[in-house]
Amino acid sequence: MNPFPLVTAHTGCMGCPDHSLASLRAALAAGADIYEDDIQVTRDGRLVLAHDDEVSLTGGQQGRISELTLAELDEQSAEERIRPEAVLRWMKKTGRTMNLDIKSAACLEPAAAMLVRLEMTDQAFFSGCEYALALEADRIARQIRKLLNVNIDSFLTSPYSDAVARACDEGRSARCLGLNVPYKLVRPELLVAARQAGLAVYVWTVSDPADMRRLAGMGVDSITTRDVTALLAVKADANPNEGGSPR
Repeated sequence: MNPFPLVTAHTGCMGCPDHSLASLRAALAAGADIYEDDIQVTRDGRLVLAHDDEVSLTGGQQGRISELTLAELDEQSAEERIRPEAVLRWMKKTGRTMNLDIKSAACLEPAAAMLVRLEMTDQAFFSGCEYALALEADRIARQIRKLLNVNIDSFLTSPYSDAVARACDEGRSARCLGLNVPYKLVRPELLVAARQAGLAVYVWTVSDPADMRRLAGMGVDSITTRDVTALLAVKADANPNEGGSPR
């Protein structure tokens, strides 16, 4: 029997706002193994939790995080923002793992420096890295583990076996720990090839318990979800004699 996949909580899990302490607390309270959040960087090289570069400012204006200093963002943003470092300090105390979804190459150096400063290089990894970004991460932040975001277009336009081979080749070339794959693209062929290449398979973002059961049965290494309790219920059904403490 395959071990149950690691439970990754997507930011905004359990009905909480994205990039919020409420989401983090809900994920940890539910028992997630990994917590995922998105990283952007300001003009002066400061990291913030955000999915998009575009941001709503006071007065109904729109701006870009990459074009604002942190002080300007704090002053003008229409919403309160917590710092990635605050989230990481919480994670360090719990012993859980952080998935930092890197949204631009400019995030790599400050994010790696933050993890080194907090002594969390073994307790976090990067995702969001398509091949070019994964190669850049390998060049400037090799001490930080990373997932390769597979090329979705290749899966949609090429024979499946070719797309799988490309993903595994790129994952090995960039020295990634594994492949980050939209769950609808996952077939047993991908799992077999990834295992042969020494790559884990992490899948995102799953809502339906039937899909969770199917993917767990296939042997994926992690499932990302906003509904952590649903995934943990699937885990409990699959392993009725296992204790409730997270890995």
